[in-house]
Amino acid sequence: YRVSTEALREAVQQEPAFQVGGQFSPEAAKGVLAQAGISLADYERDLRTQARRAQLEGGIRASEFLTPAERARLAELEGQEREVRYLVLPVERFKSAAGVDAAAVQAYYKAHQAEYMTPESAHLEYAQLSLAALEAQVTASDADLRAAYEKAKGRLEVPEKRHARHVLITGKDDAAALAQAQKVLAEAKAGKDFGELAQQYSQDPGSAHNGGDLGWAERSAFVAPFADALFGMKVGEIKGPVKTQFGYHIIRLDEIQAGKSKSFEEARSDLEAQIKRDRATDRFGEIQERLQTKASEPGADLKALAQEFSLQAGEMPTFVKGAGAPPLGLAPPLQELIFADPPLPNGRLGGPVLLGDDRLAIVKVLEHRKASPKPLAEVRESIVAALTQSRATALALAAAKAARQKLEGGASFDAVAQELKVSAEPAHFVGRHDPSIPAPVREAVFAVPRPAGKPVFRELSLSDGGAALVEVTRVRTAAAHDEETQVTRARQEADRLGTDDAGAYLEEMRRTADVRKNPKAFE
Repeated sequence: YRVSTEALREAVQQEPAFQVGGQFSPEAAKGVLAQAGISLADYERDLRTQARRAQLEGGIRASEFLTPAERARLAELEGQEREVRYLVLPVERFKSAAGVDAAAVQAYYKAHQAEYMTPESAHLEYAQLSLAALEAQVTASDADLRAAYEKAKGRLEVPEKRHARHVLITGKDDAAALAQAQKVLAEAKAGKDFGELAQQYSQDPGSAHNGGDLGWAERSAFVAPFADALFGMKVGEIKGPVKTQFGYHIIRLDEIQAGKSKSFEEARSDLEAQIKRDRATDRFGEIQERLQTKASEPGADLKALAQEFSLQAGEMPTFVKGAGAPPLGLAPPLQELIFADPPLPNGRLGGPVLLGDDRLAIVKVLEHRKASPKPLAEVRESIVAALTQSRATALALAAAKAARQKLEGGASFDAVAQELKVSAEPAHFVGRHDPSIPAPVREAVFAVPRPAGKPVFRELSLSDGGAALVEVTRVRTAAAHDEETQVTRARQEADRLGTDDAGAYLEEMRRTADVRKNPKAFE
């Protein structure tokens, strides 16, 4: 598997983050990658690796197919219907016989103690700062806004927009596609209705039904060859064929909406918001640095720091490990700080810790509480419920099994249902995807062997704890799907099998790969 330099270059140039005004910009690409700490060469190498992996996975997926015999068998199985009767034994009727005593509760409690633990937690005092609170405190004068407007004029332009229609011609045979596009172009220039041509010939699923209408859009909405052609046209002009990676386009320009610059008043609110955000961000960073120093000083006091820096102070009686609580939330960095090994000592300030991009907090632990078993009295009711459900489920399945044995001994389905005091569904045919019966029952119906002269029976547990008893008496095959449907389903099944193959291949690669970790790299 290989990726050509041309394909790699095109992939890089099509990355939206690397474009300015719809065109690839090397400077923009370098800037974006520099912020991420990645060189362009490293990015291209990673992109090439990803493309090769995609080729490999795609090749494996595409290798699966169904033979005509397999396709016929798939159609037969999917069209198969089975005549079924079934009854349901509700779990509730067996709960009174479950018999849960104190000894059983005690034994279950000991065996499942990990399920009945009070999680590790801490009692905290905290002081937090939010970017939003700082934004509310800063102001921007009229002079500030006008200076920002003059500086940002170039960025405040509303770009030119164009309203166009197009006909897209695609195909594996490039020469045939080009010839078809030239034919459509000739008809359009001869005066034939462009919308009708689009509906008749265009292979763009997004616009063909609408006469090829692309609506109003700026240059950046289109790939470069299309944009260059469209934004070089006059109203009413028809141009083509224009080749892009999608195929050949015939384009008609209907209207132009000229670009313009926003007035000061139009831009005022956006400029004010940006200035306040920038100033608040700077102030946020300054406070974070000062707190970093002051919070670690001997004798640092949480309330004094909160007052000095206008932080929102509060107390959290229960901050749970792995769960957190409002207003600090889950806060993984805070979790790591408080519940470290060893944990943050009681009384010592911790932080500042970033809670996302726009909040920080300093904390003081007043008390650590280790994970501990909940008292039996507190969880007794839930244990009794769990044991009752479990035993009732077993009793329901045992009753269904006993009933199945009676059916296999010659008893009638109606007689067994009457003995169990439940109603039985009348015999009827169901398909593999029939929603008229519960899914577990339907799965059991099609899991049992095909009846050979006598009914087949199966008992099963239901998701609510009850049980069901199934009788399958006959099998028939519905009318075969048309050829097109069979081909489509065969393709879908081959895709599914191919995806499974690709997944299995990757899993085997992971299992057999010789991977060695360098612990020092994680220090």
